[in-house]
Amino acid sequence: MKVILLERLGRSGTIGDEITVRDGYARNFLLPQGKALRATEANRVKFEAERAVIEKRNEERRNAAAGIAEGLNGRTVVMIRQAGETGQLYGSVAARDIVDALAEDGYTIQRSQIELMDPIKSVGLHEVPLRLHAEVAVSINVNVARSEDEAERQAKGEDLTVTTYDDDSEGDFTAGQADAAAEERESFSEDEEA
Repeated sequence: MKVILLERLGRSGTIGDEITVRDGYARNFLLPQGKALRATEANRVKFEAERAVIEKRNEERRNAAAGIAEGLNGRTVVMIRQAGETGQLYGSVAARDIVDALAEDGYTIQRSQIELMDPIKSVGLHEVPLRLHAEVAVSINVNVARSEDEAERQAKGEDLTVTTYDDDSEGDFTAGQADAAAEERESFSEDEEA
C-alpha cells in the first residue's frame, strides 16, 4: 500500500514522502496512529494544503522531546530486585518498570519509547536506549541491584556478579599439616629411588 508520511519514520522516509509499506503495517499502525495517509489524489491535495501545519506540529514535538532528552541523557535509575548469588534476578526489569521509575523522577515517558529488546534479568548496570521522537534518541543507565548499598557499590564500578573467596585461609597450614606433607614427600622420593 502506498502512503504519504506525516512524520519521519525511521529510515523509511520523512514528512511528505510517498512510500510503499505492507498493508497490515499501514492499516494497523501507520493510519490509526496518524503517522500516514493513504496515497490518493484527494489526500495528496489535503496534505499539500496542510503541509505547513504538519511540519510546525512536528517541530514542536521534536523540541519538546529534545527538552526532555536534556534531562534524561545519561541519567541513572536504580531498581532494587531480588536475585540469587550469581546475580540472576528472580524476576525481571521490563520497560513498564523503567517507565514507573522515571515517572517517580518526574519524567513522562511512554512504554513504546523505551527500546528494550528483552527484559533485564541480571544484576548490574545496563544501558537502555530511549526514542523520544523519530529524530531524538537518548540513553539512560539502569542500575539493577539487590539493595541500596549494592547499587552504590555498582555505581562506583564494582562488579558484584563475581564471586570472591577469602584467599587468606588457602595458604595457611598448621604445624601438623606441614609435617604430614613433608613426610609424604620423603616417602614418595624414597619409593622412586628403590
